[in-house]
Amino acid sequence: MDKFGLIGRNISYSFSKAYFSKKFEQENINATYDNFDIDSIEHFKAIIKTTKHLKGLNVTIPYKESIMPYLDSIDKKAKKIGAVNTIKITKKGKLKGYNTDCYGFKKSLAPLLEDHHKRALILGTGGASKAIAYALKKSHIDVNFVSRTASKKGHFTYTGLTKELVEDHQIIVNCTPLGTFPNVDDAPNIPYQGITSAHILYDLVYNPKETAFLNFGKKKGAKTINGLKMLKLQADKAWRIWNK
Repeated sequence: MDKFGLIGRNISYSFSKAYFSKKFEQENINATYDNFDIDSIEHFKAIIKTTKHLKGLNVTIPYKESIMPYLDSIDKKAKKIGAVNTIKITKKGKLKGYNTDCYGFKKSLAPLLEDHHKRALILGTGGASKAIAYALKKSHIDVNFVSRTASKKGHFTYTGLTKELVEDHQIIVNCTPLGTFPNVDDAPNIPYQGITSAHILYDLVYNPKETAFLNFGKKKGAKTINGLKMLKLQADKAWRIWNK
């Protein structure tokens, strides 16, 4: 029986296990999908060594970047992005990394885009944010990051973010875990008074369905979308990679 799974930390809530287990059952696929919940990326080698019939893995927070040195090869796009969320294990046992987050985000955002959506703020600078930035740039949208410390050009701090900057960036993407169940009252600390009906607020968090971040946007008349569509799209893309 083929095996697939998810590498991450504190992932009991994960979308992937339920999604793929249901898919395998509905499509009569003889395979299993398991969570590999590890507290350090160093345990990854042991998973590969001891799990028989492993064909593919998804990778989530916080290992999308740190897993890269453990792979035998990395797809050109994933290398450009600097993060991996999908691993194919070849018949020879080689590990190849891909990024399907980029595909899932770009395809889920496309129906919401209008001509005035020229600039985006990305909240957070982890592995997921790199795929988001890549997808936005491919859609000809200027990108700025927001983090606790502005270490690079094009990075704002939360404390340095103004109402005018928020008004000027009409796509805002939350790539932080803030607002995830059970901490549903949490939200990124940005000047929400700068949000207008011309904005898109995109939250990679999908549990709850409407986070506090999205609710703030909704009250201002902005278009809002959570991360569920992106997750489904990237999961289906991963499945195609594992089976090609």
